[in-house]
Amino acid sequence: MNRALALAVALATGCGIAAAQTSVPPNEVAPYKDTSMLKPPAGAKVAVIEWEDLECPACAHAFPIVHEAVAKYHIPLVRHDFLIPGHTWSRTAAIYARWMEDTIGFDYATDYRRQVFASQFRIASPDDLKQFTEAYLKNHGGKSLPFVVDPSGRFTREVEADAALGDKLGLRETPTILVVTNRHWIQVKDVMQLYTAIDQAQAEAAREGGAPAAHRNAAR
Repeated sequence: MNRALALAVALATGCGIAAAQTSVPPNEVAPYKDTSMLKPPAGAKVAVIEWEDLECPACAHAFPIVHEAVAKYHIPLVRHDFLIPGHTWSRTAAIYARWMEDTIGFDYATDYRRQVFASQFRIASPDDLKQFTEAYLKNHGGKSLPFVVDPSGRFTREVEADAALGDKLGLRETPTILVVTNRHWIQVKDVMQLYTAIDQAQAEAAREGGAPAAHRNAAR
């Protein structure tokens, strides 16, 4: 889902790491601004970094492919929310997912995201999303939404921080999927080429020697 017009940002040439910057399949690499955050988590040689919007149909298509790939290769997935202007309920969905992750568990929240993506055609408004979420919670452990999901604003701030990180990168669309090593990153414009990109990144990491890099936070 294109965000270029809404951002109205003049994108500069990508910078932040003196490393190879490629795309799979071969295509023009996005002109990112600050790629310093494109590193695996500490201790990992290769990781997938993804920005997604829960209201984005392309993200729904990519979700199972990305998760199957990271499970197959046993590599981390660093997931970020990136809100598309004009989407009416994706912010609330992301906040619900953060609340579930914090109060119920990471896997529960991930499955909720999976089910939201699979049910996008049934969700047309924030009210629809609330009804869907209440039904999901009831059917998955007999749980319920609190009267106020985010009283301190913590989950909202986390979602906004993810979006700000995407803005810092110069991100223009969702999903944005990148396979990263400590010295290289590969942009995956066609999610069906993700396995090829991971194979390439693993070969690059082997040549690099795989010295781990620090990472700013845990994968989501």
